[in-house]
Amino acid sequence: MGADEELIDQITMSRLCGIRPKTAETWRVRGFGPRYVKVGALVRYRNADVRAWMESRTVGSTSEPLPRSAER
Repeated sequence: MGADEELIDQITMSRLCGIRPKTAETWRVRGFGPRYVKVGALVRYRNADVRAWMESRTVGSTSEPLPRSAER
């Protein structure tokens, strides 16, 4: 399994995104944030999905709108 396919837990994803783990839970309920994988009762994130989600939210200035798929 390459680094892109490595599964990380909610705490690690939260640190990468600079959010609290509780925020990650709220995002999942609302259908927002990086895509995730359910492994039984566990929630895991692929490194590639977290990076892609963060990239989709990258803008060059405050006047530049987010792409429609990144708004939420």
